[in-house]
Amino acid sequence: MKYKKKFHKKRKPRERQMMGLSVPVYNNNVDIALRKLKKKIINSGMMLDLKRKSYYEKPSRLKREKKNLAILRNKWAVEKEKENN
Repeated sequence: MKYKKKFHKKRKPRERQMMGLSVPVYNNNVDIALRKLKKKIINSGMMLDLKRKSYYEKPSRLKREKKNLAILRNKWAVEKEKENN
């Protein structure tokens, strides 16, 4: 029993997309590009993420911190409500 060959369309090569943060440099002015890049890094939260992942934290400790932050937020909201009334 012979099988027919299937002819597939040739795929077009995909354009490479730049991963991560990038800043164009105009007129060889690197100082301005660096300032823009620093702002992008700070706004994206990348530095905070790197600091947080620089050492291992136990999952139980992370849960405890989240719980404590939620308690604080609730406490502040209650105090704000009391001030408004």
